[in-house]
Amino acid sequence: MTPAMKPFVLLSCREDDTATRGEAESIRQITGLTNQTLVQVRLEREPMPVFDIDEVSGFIIGGSDFCASSEEKSSVQGRVEADLFALLDRALETDIPVLGLCYGLGVLATHLGGTVGKAFGEEISAIPVTLTSAGQADPLFEGSPDCFHAFVGHKESVEQAPRDAVVLATGADCPVQVLRAGSTVYAAQYHPELDAEALVVRMEVYKHNGYFDPDEFDAVAAAARGARVDGYQHLLLSNFVSVHAR
Repeated sequence: MTPAMKPFVLLSCREDDTATRGEAESIRQITGLTNQTLVQVRLEREPMPVFDIDEVSGFIIGGSDFCASSEEKSSVQGRVEADLFALLDRALETDIPVLGLCYGLGVLATHLGGTVGKAFGEEISAIPVTLTSAGQADPLFEGSPDCFHAFVGHKESVEQAPRDAVVLATGADCPVQVLRAGSTVYAAQYHPELDAEALVVRMEVYKHNGYFDPDEFDAVAAAARGARVDGYQHLLLSNFVSVHAR
């Protein structure tokens, strides 16, 4: 009998149930993971559980209403980030696979001494993402063209990458789109979990949160549905799972 795959853990940090549920559903659909092989933990509700690392394939840090660069942070955000920092330290020491999505990039870059701020924020849109030479050689971009389109929507971004991190992908308006730290810790600014329809659902949730003009909802949604986002954006996520599943 083939041993059961050890689960991946999705560390969710969103307060809205629809967004939190949609994020997990998108990840499962893209990766083929199930409710048993993608375990979701809502860090905004509870502290990080104690995991036996030998029984986990890896961790995915989801997006969030939080901004890692905020000068004033609630007690909940402080607890969430303390838990994530401890996980990242352990991951970098012992090669635990971690993939951060959007907010996860801000958390990683901040913790490693990079600069995160509002200089390169992007409204919800589809942008071209270009791999660096390091990205072209990285197994998480296996099968990807050197340039592909992906959805973005973020208020903060990495302004200066941590000294020991490697930039794997860039964008015209936001220069750091994907980072790798160590050999198994990754984080992306764009959303590898989103296709157009999943984005529109998320837009409904965050309609009044400053990611786009709410009066332009229909136009932004139509632009997303007509964008050149054709599936290559998912490879970072699907390859992360296929490379590190055990």
